[in-house]
Amino acid sequence: MTRRLVAIGGSDAGISAALRARELDPSADVTVVVADEYPNFSICGIPYYVSGEVTHWRNLAHRTVADLEATGMTLRLKTTATQIDAAAHTVTLATADAREESLAYDAIVIGTGAVPIRPPIGGLDHLGPDDGVHLLHSMGDTFALMRTLEQPHVKRAVIVGAGYIGLEMAEGLTARGLSVTQIEQLPEVLPTVDPELGALVRAELTHHGVDVQCDTRVDSIAALPESSDARLEVSATGPGGQPLRYQADVVLISVGVRPDTTLAVSAGAELGVKGAISVDRQMRTNLPDVFAAGDCVTTHHRLLGESYLPLGTTAHKQGRTAGENALGANREFAGSLGTQVVKIFNLVAARTGLRDHEAIAAGFDPLTVTTTADDHKAYYPGSHPITISYTGDGNTGRLLGVQLVGRLGEQGGESAGLGGVQYASGSFGQIIDGYVQEPFEGAVGELCAVNSHRDAGDLPCGADELA
Repeated sequence: MTRRLVAIGGSDAGISAALRARELDPSADVTVVVADEYPNFSICGIPYYVSGEVTHWRNLAHRTVADLEATGMTLRLKTTATQIDAAAHTVTLATADAREESLAYDAIVIGTGAVPIRPPIGGLDHLGPDDGVHLLHSMGDTFALMRTLEQPHVKRAVIVGAGYIGLEMAEGLTARGLSVTQIEQLPEVLPTVDPELGALVRAELTHHGVDVQCDTRVDSIAALPESSDARLEVSATGPGGQPLRYQADVVLISVGVRPDTTLAVSAGAELGVKGAISVDRQMRTNLPDVFAAGDCVTTHHRLLGESYLPLGTTAHKQGRTAGENALGANREFAGSLGTQVVKIFNLVAARTGLRDHEAIAAGFDPLTVTTTADDHKAYYPGSHPITISYTGDGNTGRLLGVQLVGRLGEQGGESAGLGGVQYASGSFGQIIDGYVQEPFEGAVGELCAVNSHRDAGDLPCGADELA
C-alpha cells in the first residue's frame, strides 16, 4: 500500500524529509506544502545576493522546482497549512486563490521553521518595507529590501543587531556603497563567541568603515518629513544612558528568530525549550504520526541535552531523520554541537561546543585557554594569525568547545569552517604554562575541519558536523 507523507515547509527540514522519503521508497506519495513559491532556497545566502556577489536570486536555489519534482514529490506552492487533525490524519490547506481543501496523510512532517523576532522598538509596529524598515528571513523579505536599495538616494543604513545575519548584511550593504551603522545592545558584536574574539570582528568591521555601536539600545524608529535628507531617524540609548540619533534611508532589524509553532500548537503538539516543538531523537512529537524538524523544534545537543539551535545543517539532518522515520524506520538524530561559521569581510569566525559559562551551567569544571597561531608556517610567505580559544573540562580533560577567528583566503580561510569537536574520544590536550602544545599545534588540533563552502544543499548554513 502506498504510504502518504506530507511535509509542511519548503526550506531545509521539509525538503530534506521529502527527498529522503522518496530516496528510500520511490513508491511513496510525498507532498510538500510551501507557503511561497521558493522551495529549497538558501536563506543564509541572501546577504551575498544583496552584496552582488550572488548575481541572480535564482542562484540561491539549491534545487529548482523542476529538480525537486523530478524526484517524484508533489509541490504545493503558494499554499498554507492552516490546521492539522492528528486523530483524523488530515491537514487543511488554504490555496493562493482562497480555496480550502483537506489532504489525508499517513505521516506528516512539520517544518515551519522560525520567524524573525520583532523587538520592542517604538514605531516598529507601523513602519515596514514601504517605509524602508525591514526584517530579513524569506525571499519575499529579500525582494522588498532590494526594492528599497534600488531607489535613488539610498545612502545610509542602520542595522539593529550584530549576530550572524546582521554582520553579513553589514558587509553586503557596505559592498553596495552604503554608509553602515551597526547597533548591538550587548557589550560586543557576535555575542556567540567570547568578547575578546568578538573584538577582533568589531575591529574588522571598523576597518571597512562600519560604524559599530555596542552597549547601545535602540528605542524608536521614526519616519522623517519628505523634505529631510534621510527617510528615517533611529533613536537609541548608548553607554551610560547617552542619547544617540542616527539618520538612515534603510533600517534592517536582525536580532534573532523564534520558532514558528502556531500550526503545531493548534494541533495539540507539546512545546519545550524556548517554546520550540518538543521532539524526541526520532523527531516524533507527542501526536501520532506527526514528526517535526528544523528551526521550529528542540534539538538534542550532545553536551547539553535538549536545546534550541536554529541552524540550517541541523534542520537538514533532522529533516532526513524525520523523513526516514515517517516511512516506519527508527533512525535517531545523532545530535548537534552548535557549530556555526560566519564570514565578515576578510575574517572568518567560528565556534563549536561550549563556552565557559555554558560549560559551568552544564555542570562541567571548565578551563579555557586562548592562543594565537599562524595559519601555516611563518617562514612561508603569506601567513596570518588565527586566534583560537579551547575549552576543556578541568577534571576529565574532555574537550568541550573551540572558538576561532582568522583571516579568509589562506589555508585557515579555506577550511576555517571549523567542524565539530571530536568530544567522544578527544582530549583537551597538553595545556602547560598557559599555552597550547601538541596535539593543538596549528589551527585545528582535534577538530574535524569542514570546508566553509555552502553548496549542494548539504551545508546550507553553518557547518554542523554530526550526522
